[in-house]
Amino acid sequence: MSDDKKIRVLAAKPGLDGHDRGIKVICQALRDAGMEVIYTGLRQTPEQIVNAAIQEDVDVIAMSVLSGAHDYLFPRVMDLLREKGVTDILVIGGGIIPEEDIPPLKEAGIGEIFGPGTYTQSIVDYIRAHA
Repeated sequence: MSDDKKIRVLAAKPGLDGHDRGIKVICQALRDAGMEVIYTGLRQTPEQIVNAAIQEDVDVIAMSVLSGAHDYLFPRVMDLLREKGVTDILVIGGGIIPEEDIPPLKEAGIGEIFGPGTYTQSIVDYIRAHA
């Protein structure tokens, strides 16, 4: 990616999870790192997230789930992207996700999972290296 094009990130809170403090911290860190961030807000469906990502022509979808529904919501986003023929968007996730749930999420196509306590710079570095 050229240095003059900002990385565009769609940040989303899928499902019924109403806790958005963490994703807002991530949004600010990504913005402070020079990325363009579009935050969709709370309670987004996978369909809304994918449609917004396509409409906004983003490079990255960053999702946060604290409700335990990550095992359905994250793979559903990946399925919808594949159905629409989208293969060039990096998808990452974060939240309260048990270690044993991470391998199946990565097998579904999620690039990386970031748990509680992850340094924001680690997320910035991962996106820069993989977007």
